Amino acid sequence: MRFTDPLHALYTRWLRRELRGAQLPRHVGLIMDGNRRWARQRGLANPSIGHRVGGEHVAEVLSWCEALGIRHVTVFVCSAENLHRRGDEEVAFLMRVIEEVLARGLARGRPRWQVHVAGDLDTLPDSTAWALKDAVEATRECATGAQVTLAVGYGGRQELVDAVRELLLEQAAAGRSTADLAAQLSAEDIARHLYTAGRPDPDLVIRTSGEQRMSNFLLWQSAYAELYFCDAYWPAFRQLDFLRALRTYAARQRRYGA
Repeated sequence: MRFTDPLHALYTRWLRRELRGAQLPRHVGLIMDGNRRWARQRGLANPSIGHRVGGEHVAEVLSWCEALGIRHVTVFVCSAENLHRRGDEEVAFLMRVIEEVLARGLARGRPRWQVHVAGDLDTLPDSTAWALKDAVEATRECATGAQVTLAVGYGGRQELVDAVRELLLEQAAAGRSTADLAAQLSAEDIARHLYTAGRPDPDLVIRTSGEQRMSNFLLWQSAYAELYFCDAYWPAFRQLDFLRALRTYAARQRRYGA
């Protein structure tokens, strides 16, 4: 169903009212998929322009979260696989978007969100890695309590490998044997070495573009998350779509693996 602007606005307001008092997620994960397909659909000569429009859209979606009191958001910006499987020109364009739109945009003025980064920065161009590090530093004193994690050059399997490696090195430095570690190993031991250590696991993961897969995103952290798949491409993801996702989440009975 297509809405004219007045109907769209009316329905959006109605959804906001419907969500008053509802159980909302504390942490939302966003797989921002479909940027290039959106650009092709609109007939743009360079499909990578969709990455820029998608990057600019992140700030708007964060404002929706802030208005609803959602204080933790993780945005899947770029996978480790993207860096190796996409063309050099597309990757270079995406890195500029991350530097100029996401990193600098989130750090500009009086930041509303404290920025964290999940991923292997060593796989990124130096300029991108430094821009992300600068954003982390510039927002370190953000007092709003809102935290956004940018997953860049990120892969869930590699995160687990890195976490186990760090745990083994920690135990070795403490003089403990692998047998001792194996006897006492717990999920918490691994969790505290993840890129997202110290932040809550996502309650809801939303993927745009109609694809229904996780694509190596927060594999450990999303073990008990509710999943929501939206047909809209990321640049066309509306507040209406977001509120529908939250309404679906609020209506579900979470079972945590049961």
